[in-house]
Amino acid sequence: MEHHRLHPATVCVYCASSATVSPAIKEAGARTGRLLAEAGLALIYGGTTCGLMKITADAHQAAGGRVIGIVPEFMVEQGIAHPDLDEVVAVPDLRTRKATMIERAGAFLVLPGGLGTLDELFDTLALKQLGLHRKPIVLLDTDGYWQPLLAFLRHGVAQRTIRAEHLDLLAIAATPEAALAACLTGG
Repeated sequence: MEHHRLHPATVCVYCASSATVSPAIKEAGARTGRLLAEAGLALIYGGTTCGLMKITADAHQAAGGRVIGIVPEFMVEQGIAHPDLDEVVAVPDLRTRKATMIERAGAFLVLPGGLGTLDELFDTLALKQLGLHRKPIVLLDTDGYWQPLLAFLRHGVAQRTIRAEHLDLLAIAATPEAALAACLTGG
């Protein structure tokens, strides 16, 4: 992977595929999509019609933004690929999906999500820890969603399994507006 600074044209959003997230999380996702579009940033995401992913992408497109979906072929075959994106990149599997999103993004904005979101977050964070990219990684902490994870990471620091400076590789934002600012300023 290349070392490079924020490419201001693209932000990769990792978030829940669940449609049953709280109303506050749904609103934050939609607002995030709109704000990224209003800032002239393209949105890269997992490319499906599922849950918060679709809410965020649709809000981005409705506000005039460009949406790029990176979709594994098995999801295309399952019929869950979003049919109305500006660009769709079909990839063989989830590993290739993550690698493609990491390569194409200028920053990462992590909304509340489940196991897939955690996988994407930690893969992206580990690569940054290893110096393989310098792109901002911002957690949108809607309703304190990320606080238990952050407590666990601080516990890792206390137990000396995580270096304290590695926590500085993440920015935490309470609102979509603060998250966008952190993406644009490098976290």
